[in-house]
Amino acid sequence: MAIANLRRADLPELTPAGTGGAADTVPLVIDLDGTLLRTDLLLEGVVSILRRNLLMVFAMLLWLPRGRAYFKRQVAERAELDIATLPANTALLGRIDAERATGRPIVLATAADALMALRVMQRFAVFDRVVASDGVRNLKGAAKAEQLAALFPQGFDYAGNAACDLAVWARARRVLVVEAPARVARAANALGKPSESFPAASRLRALLKGLRLHQWAKNGLVFVPLVLGGRAGEAAAWGAALAAFLALGLVASGSYLLNDLLDLPHDRAHWSKRERPLASGRLPLVHGLIALGLGLLGGLAVAAAAGPAVLVGVLAYLALTLTYSAWIKRVPMLDALTLGSLFTLRLAVGVAAVAVAWSPWLLTFSMFLFTSLSFAKRHTELRGAAKRGQSGRLSGRGYQSADEPVVMAFGIAAGLASVVIFILYLANEAFRHAVLAAPLALWSFPLILVLFMGRVWLLAGRGEMHDDPVAFAVKDRPSLGLGAVAGLAFGIAAFGLPGWIL
Repeated sequence: MAIANLRRADLPELTPAGTGGAADTVPLVIDLDGTLLRTDLLLEGVVSILRRNLLMVFAMLLWLPRGRAYFKRQVAERAELDIATLPANTALLGRIDAERATGRPIVLATAADALMALRVMQRFAVFDRVVASDGVRNLKGAAKAEQLAALFPQGFDYAGNAACDLAVWARARRVLVVEAPARVARAANALGKPSESFPAASRLRALLKGLRLHQWAKNGLVFVPLVLGGRAGEAAAWGAALAAFLALGLVASGSYLLNDLLDLPHDRAHWSKRERPLASGRLPLVHGLIALGLGLLGGLAVAAAAGPAVLVGVLAYLALTLTYSAWIKRVPMLDALTLGSLFTLRLAVGVAAVAVAWSPWLLTFSMFLFTSLSFAKRHTELRGAAKRGQSGRLSGRGYQSADEPVVMAFGIAAGLASVVIFILYLANEAFRHAVLAAPLALWSFPLILVLFMGRVWLLAGRGEMHDDPVAFAVKDRPSLGLGAVAGLAFGIAAFGLPGWIL
């Protein structure tokens, strides 16, 4: 018997699925990719292989000419996937369990390679048989329809999600449309067969969440040199800063998606990160890859249009981000310093965009401030792991539970150092050049910084802060209030007090 068509009875190492049904019962056949699982096993396998060794892309190019079935088998043999953490469609599983309880045969039929499918069958003890690609024949579309019609001449019901499943639905007795695109659902309904739908959550909403547009607030740093450099009254300078802001935002969003792809196994094992769009399957991997590419290419195109200096800065930001995602994030202490450097690069891009003088004080201040916030993020992750009884090494990071007090100490020290450096900036540089209308307003910043950093670390110590300090700050009312006061002071420093007040 070929491996592409195995009954559970042929697999003694598998846990029995249930009672078994009568021989004349019409089976319920379930597709795998995008149906039972909210992901694509082939893409998961490819990402898994490239995550370990990027040079394997050349081997993959040699596999492709030998056909999709061969390609899938090679990926299946080399991929390291934690099948237990892959996101499943819980609504469909509920329906399967109900059908299984009546004694109805349940069949897993997929174009994925049989090696992958059998591992999924081990996770879900509800299937009596698996029908899959076998390294020679790609069981997709019409090929799957023919195979199922031959195996079940009495008929079958089929649950699928893609356009290629239309050929299978055409041969099925009943149509179950699972989280399919609207055009596929319409075509399935047009077959005129009894149908049932399992609607999907908004893919657009998942994409927007995956892009983390709220993180674009960080790119507001590019406007700081514009104001402190005395060019706040120039429309051209605002246009240049806005272009730098957009370029950094697009590249950052693409980088976030790339980081999520690289972090998939760790995110799925994390108590909160498993709800991220890619990890949870709400955003299909292929959509994430497309958005990733468009974000990076679009951001670099905008940066090139903004000028060579901005392009160099954005490329440096991208290179450091990729290095962080691939390696540095697993190196304790260096990871927080790198995140602080990424924030400081945003300031540098702003300086380049509006062509003002460099301020070593300001760049050093940024480095210490955002390194402190990065340590706050790591501390929060360590506290969260401790609350859930997890000890030892933090998943996907180089920290251990015993590092929590050291991380807090370094984070608080870096935050206080940023306040001192800002005071030194005010004392040594801010008043030397007559570029600000009311530079005295900047003296409110040290107090604002102390209050903000104090709140961040107080809540971090209590375990009451969100994983990401930036996401925390844009939702926390006291932090938003401090931000409003800081913005007002910044505006007064740049433009002076309104005439009606004077």
